[in-house]
Amino acid sequence: MANREYHQYCGLARAAEVVGQRWTLLILRDLMVGPRRFSDLAAGLPGIPSSLLTTRLKELEADGLAVREARRGADRSVVYALTVRGTALMPALDALSLWGAGELREPREGETVTEASLVTALRVAAGAGAPPSRDAVVTVHIGDATAHVLLRGGTVTAAPGDHPAPDLRLTDGPGFRDLLAGTLTPARALAEGVVALEGDPALLDDFAAVFTVPYADQAPA
Repeated sequence: MANREYHQYCGLARAAEVVGQRWTLLILRDLMVGPRRFSDLAAGLPGIPSSLLTTRLKELEADGLAVREARRGADRSVVYALTVRGTALMPALDALSLWGAGELREPREGETVTEASLVTALRVAAGAGAPPSRDAVVTVHIGDATAHVLLRGGTVTAAPGDHPAPDLRLTDGPGFRDLLAGTLTPARALAEGVVALEGDPALLDDFAAVFTVPYADQAPA
């Protein structure tokens, strides 16, 4: 811990000592989606060395943000899960995620979308948009990642994986980011093939209203 210290009596400095190491924020992001085995974390964080992942997980345990626990039932595999203190970071991580997403245009070469990053993106985008006006289930496919969102009673819940009976199934194409930013209307997105969908096309208007990620240089609406 000593080599992480900034020697300042400051809340931000103390937080940086805990979460400011390389890969730590992304490990926390993945654990926000749910408990993960070591192999799950490694698969969802392409490029992280196994030794470094081991080190970061040990640091999160020592800092009281994560714990190792055995799953119940037939699957007794060991997983990493967030503690209450770790989960308390969600609002801060979501704010950082939304701030960073303002700079996202087309993906840079070699960049991928993972299941956890897609779930996080949908959760964060829902927090920035309008409350859903009707109940629906929407499955979203971006690259190799799939997640679904439940719009129920004016709230949004994002979860990994497909849903057996979605009301709308979306697959992204070039320009999908513009739809989320509001610079491309749902009607134009459909006409230009920016998204492929199965289900009720009218739900795309609802989706675009609920899931909003403006560009950093975009003038406020």
